[in-house]
Amino acid sequence: MSYLINRSHPSGPGHPSDPVLPVPPVAAGDSRPGTGVGARTGFGVPGLAHPLLAPAEWNALTRPGGASPLHWVVLNVADGPGVHPDPSCLEAVGRLRNAGVRILGRLDSAYGLRDVGELLSDAHRFIDWYRADGFLLDRCPADRAALPAVRRAVRVLRVIRDDAHIVLGHGTHPHPGHADIADQLVTFSGSWHDYRWSQAAEWTVDHPPERFCHFVHGVPRPHLEEALRIARWQGAATVWFTDRTDRDSRISPWEPLPGYWDEVVSQVGMGVSE
Repeated sequence: MSYLINRSHPSGPGHPSDPVLPVPPVAAGDSRPGTGVGARTGFGVPGLAHPLLAPAEWNALTRPGGASPLHWVVLNVADGPGVHPDPSCLEAVGRLRNAGVRILGRLDSAYGLRDVGELLSDAHRFIDWYRADGFLLDRCPADRAALPAVRRAVRVLRVIRDDAHIVLGHGTHPHPGHADIADQLVTFSGSWHDYRWSQAAEWTVDHPPERFCHFVHGVPRPHLEEALRIARWQGAATVWFTDRTDRDSRISPWEPLPGYWDEVVSQVGMGVSE
C-alpha cells in the first residue's frame, strides 16, 4: 500500500515554502502504520560525554524515573572503546545495566570507509570490557550501493553476539533495503529547525515505529510536546530531544543532558495526549 506522508507541522500550518496537506487527527489507540501511536516512546541516548567529564549526566540516567523511558544508551569511550578498560565507564555502565538499560557501543563506520576488521576489533572490546548489548553503527552510509558492505558488517557483528541490538546511524532516510539489515535505523539527526518541516519516506509506513530513531538538537522547551507529536506522527518510537545546539563546534549537542531533562522524562513517561 502506498502512503503520502504529510510532514507539515502536525499541530499547525506548514512551512510557507512547502505544500500544505491536511493532517488528520490521531485517535487514541490508533495504530495505523506511520502514526507511531500505540508504540512506547522512549529515549535513545546517542552519546553523552565521558563519565569523568559529565558525572551528573550519567547519574541522572539512573535516578528514579530516569531509567524507565530509556531504550538504550550509547557508550563512546574515546571515538570507540578506547585502548583499555576505563574504570569510570565500567562504573557508569554497571549502574545502567543494574537498572535494566541496554548499552550500545559506538562503532564509527566513517560512511563505509572503515575496514570491517577494524569494526570487529572495536566490537570485541566493547563486549569483552563493557558487556555491550549491541552497537550503534554511526555515520553509516545510506545509499543503495552501500547495502552489501553494511550487510556484511552487521553479519560479522552478529557472529560475535547473535542477539546484539544493532542500530544503523544514517541520520537520514536511507535506501529502504537497509531496513532489513538491522534492528533500528536513525532516520533523522539534526536541528529542530529542519525537523519541524521534515518528511518521512513513504516506505517507512511498512515498518513499525520501534524500527526508527530521531535525534533532534535545539528543541526549545515550549516545543517539546510538539516534537513528540512529530516523532509519533512520523512513526519513530526512539527519540532524543535536547535544547543543546551545535553552535559550539568543540562540543557535540548530544554530550550534555537536555537542560529540561526532568521535564522531558516526565512527558515521555506519561505519554503525550493525542
